[in-house]
Amino acid sequence: MPEITSDMVRRLRERTGAGLMECKKALAEAAGDEEAAIDWLRKQGLKTAEKKSAREMGEGRIATWIAPKSRIGALVALTCETDFVANTADFNDLLGALVHSVADRNPASTEALLDLQHPQTGVSLGESIKLFVGKLGENTQVARMQRYENMQGRVGTYVHHDKKKAALVSVTTGADEDVAAPFLKELCMHIVSKVPAPLSISREEIPAAEVERERAIYVEEVKGKPAEMVEKIVKGKLDKFFADVVLPEQKWVFDDSKTVAKVVEERLGAGSKIAGFTHVRIGK
Repeated sequence: MPEITSDMVRRLRERTGAGLMECKKALAEAAGDEEAAIDWLRKQGLKTAEKKSAREMGEGRIATWIAPKSRIGALVALTCETDFVANTADFNDLLGALVHSVADRNPASTEALLDLQHPQTGVSLGESIKLFVGKLGENTQVARMQRYENMQGRVGTYVHHDKKKAALVSVTTGADEDVAAPFLKELCMHIVSKVPAPLSISREEIPAAEVERERAIYVEEVKGKPAEMVEKIVKGKLDKFFADVVLPEQKWVFDDSKTVAKVVEERLGAGSKIAGFTHVRIGK
Protein backbone atom coordinates (compact mmCIF):
# COMPACT_ATOMS: atom_id res chain seq x y z
CA MET A 1 0.00 0.00 0.00
CA PRO A 2 1.42 3.44 -0.90
CA GLU A 3 2.23 5.87 1.87
CA ILE A 4 -0.61 8.31 2.68
CA THR A 5 1.17 11.66 2.89
CA SER A 6 -0.03 14.86 4.52
CA ASP A 7 -0.16 16.53 1.08
CA MET A 8 -2.49 13.82 -0.19
CA VAL A 9 -4.76 14.33 2.80
CA ARG A 10 -4.68 18.12 2.39
CA ARG A 11 -5.65 17.94 -1.30
CA LEU A 12 -8.51 15.58 -0.55
CA ARG A 13 -9.77 17.82 2.25
CA GLU A 14 -9.67 20.86 -0.05
CA ARG A 15 -11.66 19.05 -2.71
CA THR A 16 -14.28 17.48 -0.45
CA GLY A 17 -14.40 19.43 2.82
CA ALA A 18 -14.28 16.14 4.71
CA GLY A 19 -12.48 15.82 8.04
CA LEU A 20 -8.83 14.88 8.51
CA MET A 21 -9.47 11.34 9.76
CA GLU A 22 -12.15 10.70 7.14
CA CYS A 23 -9.71 11.72 4.37
CA LYS A 24 -6.95 9.51 5.76
CA LYS A 25 -9.32 6.54 5.95
CA ALA A 26 -10.68 7.19 2.46
CA LEU A 27 -7.18 7.31 0.95
CA ALA A 28 -6.25 4.12 2.78
CA GLU A 29 -9.39 2.38 1.50
CA ALA A 30 -8.59 3.61 -2.02
CA ALA A 31 -4.90 2.68 -1.89
CA GLY A 32 -3.93 6.32 -2.31
CA ASP A 33 -6.09 6.94 -5.41
CA GLU A 34 -7.61 10.42 -4.91
CA GLU A 35 -10.56 9.92 -7.28
CA ALA A 36 -11.39 6.56 -5.71
CA ALA A 37 -11.11 8.17 -2.27
CA ILE A 38 -13.64 10.82 -3.32
CA ASP A 39 -15.99 8.05 -4.47
CA TRP A 40 -15.54 6.29 -1.12
CA LEU A 41 -16.36 9.51 0.78
CA ARG A 42 -19.42 10.07 -1.39
CA LYS A 43 -20.66 6.59 -0.60
CA GLN A 44 -20.12 7.19 3.10
CA GLY A 45 -21.88 10.54 2.86
CA LEU A 46 -24.80 8.97 1.03
CA LYS A 47 -25.22 6.33 3.71
CA THR A 48 -25.14 8.96 6.43
CA ALA A 49 -27.60 11.19 4.61
CA GLU A 50 -30.04 8.34 4.11
CA LYS A 51 -29.92 7.37 7.79
CA LYS A 52 -30.65 10.94 8.84
CA SER A 53 -33.20 11.85 6.17
CA ALA A 54 -36.16 11.52 8.54
CA ARG A 55 -34.81 13.98 11.09
CA GLU A 56 -36.64 17.25 11.48
CA MET A 57 -34.83 20.29 10.09
CA GLY A 58 -35.93 23.36 12.02
CA GLU A 59 -32.74 25.35 11.58
CA GLY A 60 -30.69 26.69 8.71
CA ARG A 61 -29.76 29.85 6.90
CA ILE A 62 -30.85 31.84 3.85
CA ALA A 63 -28.44 33.50 1.44
CA THR A 64 -29.17 35.86 -1.43
CA TRP A 65 -26.98 37.35 -4.15
CA ILE A 66 -27.57 40.23 -6.55
CA ALA A 67 -25.49 40.52 -9.72
CA PRO A 68 -23.89 43.80 -10.80
CA LYS A 69 -26.48 46.18 -12.33
CA SER A 70 -29.17 44.40 -10.24
CA ARG A 71 -30.72 42.61 -13.23
CA ILE A 72 -30.30 39.12 -11.74
CA GLY A 73 -30.77 37.90 -8.19
CA ALA A 74 -30.89 34.54 -6.44
CA LEU A 75 -32.01 33.12 -3.10
CA VAL A 76 -31.31 29.75 -1.48
CA ALA A 77 -32.52 28.40 1.86
CA LEU A 78 -30.43 25.55 3.27
CA THR A 79 -31.87 23.74 6.29
CA CYS A 80 -30.31 21.54 8.97
CA GLU A 81 -31.11 20.25 12.45
CA THR A 82 -29.30 22.62 14.82
CA ASP A 83 -28.28 26.25 14.94
CA PHE A 84 -24.75 25.16 15.84
CA VAL A 85 -24.24 23.50 12.45
CA ALA A 86 -25.93 26.40 10.64
CA ASN A 87 -23.30 28.71 12.13
CA THR A 88 -20.31 26.71 10.89
CA ALA A 89 -18.06 28.01 8.13
CA ASP A 90 -18.54 24.78 6.16
CA PHE A 91 -22.32 25.21 6.15
CA ASN A 92 -22.16 28.81 5.02
CA ASP A 93 -19.50 28.10 2.39
CA LEU A 94 -21.80 25.43 0.96
CA LEU A 95 -24.74 27.84 1.04
CA GLY A 96 -22.65 30.42 -0.80
CA ALA A 97 -21.75 27.91 -3.52
CA LEU A 98 -25.43 27.02 -3.92
CA VAL A 99 -26.73 30.57 -4.25
CA HIS A 100 -24.02 31.56 -6.75
CA SER A 101 -24.78 28.43 -8.78
CA VAL A 102 -28.47 29.37 -8.90
CA ALA A 103 -27.59 32.89 -10.06
CA ASP A 104 -24.97 31.84 -12.62
CA ARG A 105 -26.45 28.63 -14.01
CA ASN A 106 -30.22 29.15 -13.65
CA PRO A 107 -31.15 25.53 -12.81
CA ALA A 108 -34.75 24.61 -13.59
CA SER A 109 -35.31 22.77 -10.30
CA THR A 110 -33.66 21.79 -7.04
CA GLU A 111 -32.72 18.47 -8.62
CA ALA A 112 -31.03 20.29 -11.50
CA LEU A 113 -29.17 22.49 -9.01
CA LEU A 114 -27.82 19.47 -7.17
CA ASP A 115 -26.52 18.01 -10.45
CA LEU A 116 -24.33 21.09 -11.04
CA GLN A 117 -20.68 21.04 -10.07
CA HIS A 118 -19.48 22.90 -6.99
CA PRO A 119 -17.70 26.01 -8.37
CA GLN A 120 -14.57 25.38 -6.27
CA THR A 121 -14.25 21.60 -5.92
CA GLY A 122 -15.80 20.26 -9.11
CA VAL A 123 -17.83 17.75 -7.08
CA SER A 124 -21.57 17.89 -7.74
CA LEU A 125 -23.50 20.05 -5.30
CA GLY A 126 -25.68 17.09 -4.39
CA GLU A 127 -22.64 15.03 -3.48
CA SER A 128 -21.16 18.03 -1.68
CA ILE A 129 -24.22 18.11 0.57
CA LYS A 130 -23.91 14.38 1.23
CA LEU A 131 -20.25 14.81 2.15
CA PHE A 132 -21.23 17.65 4.46
CA VAL A 133 -23.84 15.41 6.11
CA GLY A 134 -21.19 12.74 6.60
CA LYS A 135 -18.80 15.23 8.17
CA LEU A 136 -21.17 17.19 10.45
CA GLY A 137 -23.68 14.45 11.15
CA GLU A 138 -26.88 16.37 10.45
CA ASN A 139 -29.53 16.10 7.78
CA THR A 140 -29.05 19.05 5.43
CA GLN A 141 -31.23 19.93 2.44
CA VAL A 142 -31.98 22.73 0.00
CA ALA A 143 -35.40 23.85 1.19
CA ARG A 144 -36.01 26.63 -1.34
CA MET A 145 -34.38 28.29 -4.31
CA GLN A 146 -35.45 31.24 -6.43
CA ARG A 147 -33.89 33.23 -9.25
CA TYR A 148 -35.18 36.41 -10.88
CA GLU A 149 -33.89 38.00 -14.05
CA ASN A 150 -35.39 41.31 -15.15
CA MET A 151 -33.69 43.06 -18.03
CA GLN A 152 -36.44 45.71 -18.00
CA GLY A 153 -36.03 46.42 -14.31
CA ARG A 154 -34.10 45.60 -11.15
CA VAL A 155 -33.85 42.81 -8.59
CA GLY A 156 -33.30 43.47 -4.89
CA THR A 157 -33.11 41.65 -1.58
CA TYR A 158 -33.09 41.84 2.19
CA VAL A 159 -31.84 39.18 4.63
CA HIS A 160 -32.71 39.62 8.31
CA HIS A 161 -29.77 39.66 10.74
CA ASP A 162 -30.50 36.10 11.91
CA LYS A 163 -30.33 34.87 8.28
CA LYS A 164 -33.57 32.94 8.83
CA LYS A 165 -35.89 35.41 7.12
CA ALA A 166 -35.35 36.92 3.69
CA ALA A 167 -37.05 38.24 0.59
CA LEU A 168 -36.13 38.62 -3.07
CA VAL A 169 -38.08 40.93 -5.34
CA SER A 170 -38.14 41.80 -9.05
CA VAL A 171 -39.55 45.16 -10.14
CA THR A 172 -39.99 46.35 -13.71
CA THR A 173 -38.75 49.93 -13.78
CA GLY A 174 -36.59 52.38 -15.66
CA ALA A 175 -34.96 53.63 -12.44
CA ASP A 176 -31.18 53.62 -12.17
CA GLU A 177 -29.55 50.98 -10.01
CA ASP A 178 -28.41 53.47 -7.36
CA VAL A 179 -32.03 54.62 -6.96
CA ALA A 180 -33.65 51.20 -7.18
CA ALA A 181 -31.32 49.19 -4.91
CA PRO A 182 -32.02 50.97 -1.60
CA PHE A 183 -35.75 51.07 -2.25
CA LEU A 184 -35.93 47.39 -3.20
CA LYS A 185 -34.21 46.59 0.09
CA GLU A 186 -36.99 48.54 1.87
CA LEU A 187 -39.61 46.70 -0.17
CA CYS A 188 -38.09 43.37 0.87
CA MET A 189 -38.06 44.52 4.50
CA HIS A 190 -41.78 45.26 4.12
CA ILE A 191 -42.36 41.74 2.74
CA VAL A 192 -40.42 40.08 5.57
CA SER A 193 -42.08 42.08 8.36
CA LYS A 194 -45.66 42.41 7.09
CA VAL A 195 -48.42 40.54 8.92
CA PRO A 196 -50.23 38.91 7.26
CA ALA A 197 -47.46 38.04 4.83
CA PRO A 198 -48.19 38.85 1.18
CA LEU A 199 -49.28 35.90 -0.94
CA SER A 200 -49.26 37.24 -4.50
CA ILE A 201 -48.74 40.26 -6.76
CA SER A 202 -52.33 40.23 -8.05
CA ARG A 203 -55.82 39.11 -7.04
CA GLU A 204 -55.86 36.69 -9.97
CA GLU A 205 -52.96 34.73 -8.49
CA ILE A 206 -54.89 33.86 -5.32
CA PRO A 207 -56.26 30.31 -5.81
CA ALA A 208 -59.99 30.33 -6.58
CA ALA A 209 -60.62 27.73 -3.88
CA GLU A 210 -59.12 30.02 -1.25
CA VAL A 211 -61.22 32.98 -2.42
CA GLU A 212 -64.37 30.84 -2.31
CA ARG A 213 -63.49 29.66 1.20
CA GLU A 214 -63.22 33.28 2.33
CA ARG A 215 -66.47 34.15 0.59
CA ALA A 216 -68.28 31.27 2.32
CA ILE A 217 -67.07 32.49 5.71
CA TYR A 218 -68.27 36.03 5.02
CA VAL A 219 -71.66 34.83 3.75
CA GLU A 220 -72.10 32.85 6.95
CA GLU A 221 -71.18 35.93 9.01
CA VAL A 222 -73.95 38.03 7.42
CA LYS A 223 -76.60 35.32 7.33
CA GLY A 224 -80.01 36.74 8.14
CA LYS A 225 -79.38 40.18 6.66
CA PRO A 226 -81.43 41.37 3.67
CA ALA A 227 -80.29 39.77 0.42
CA GLU A 228 -79.50 43.11 -1.20
CA MET A 229 -77.06 43.85 1.64
CA VAL A 230 -75.33 40.48 1.67
CA GLU A 231 -73.50 40.83 -1.66
CA LYS A 232 -72.36 44.35 -0.85
CA ILE A 233 -71.03 43.35 2.58
CA VAL A 234 -69.33 40.21 1.25
CA LYS A 235 -67.69 42.19 -1.55
CA GLY A 236 -66.34 44.68 0.99
CA LYS A 237 -64.92 41.89 3.13
CA LEU A 238 -63.30 40.25 0.11
CA ASP A 239 -61.76 43.58 -0.90
CA LYS A 240 -60.29 43.82 2.60
CA PHE A 241 -58.97 40.25 2.31
CA PHE A 242 -57.23 41.06 -0.98
CA ALA A 243 -55.80 44.28 0.44
CA ASP A 244 -54.26 42.26 3.26
CA VAL A 245 -52.53 39.59 1.12
CA VAL A 246 -51.91 41.05 -2.36
CA LEU A 247 -48.55 42.79 -2.13
CA PRO A 248 -49.24 45.90 -4.28
CA GLU A 249 -52.50 46.49 -2.38
CA GLN A 250 -50.97 46.19 1.10
CA LYS A 251 -50.48 49.26 3.27
CA TRP A 252 -46.83 50.32 3.16
CA VAL A 253 -45.27 49.23 6.44
CA PHE A 254 -43.32 52.52 6.74
CA ASP A 255 -46.37 54.74 5.98
CA ASP A 256 -49.77 53.10 6.18
CA SER A 257 -51.45 56.02 4.44
CA LYS A 258 -50.09 54.64 1.15
CA THR A 259 -50.27 51.33 -0.67
CA VAL A 260 -47.17 49.46 -1.80
CA ALA A 261 -48.12 50.06 -5.45
CA LYS A 262 -48.29 53.82 -4.87
CA VAL A 263 -44.93 53.90 -3.09
CA VAL A 264 -43.29 51.85 -5.86
CA GLU A 265 -44.32 54.45 -8.43
CA GLU A 266 -43.40 57.36 -6.19
CA ARG A 267 -39.91 56.02 -5.55
CA LEU A 268 -39.10 54.38 -8.89
CA GLY A 269 -41.18 56.32 -11.39
CA ALA A 270 -44.59 56.10 -13.04
CA GLY A 271 -45.33 52.70 -14.53
CA SER A 272 -42.97 50.84 -12.21
CA LYS A 273 -44.53 47.63 -10.93
CA ILE A 274 -43.67 44.49 -9.02
CA ALA A 275 -42.96 41.56 -11.35
CA GLY A 276 -42.36 38.89 -8.71
CA PHE A 277 -41.33 38.26 -5.11
CA THR A 278 -40.29 35.41 -2.85
CA HIS A 279 -40.46 35.39 0.94
CA VAL A 280 -38.72 32.61 2.89
CA ARG A 281 -38.69 31.96 6.63
CA ILE A 282 -36.85 29.15 8.43
CA GLY A 283 -38.35 27.97 11.70
CA LYS A 284 -40.92 29.95 13.64
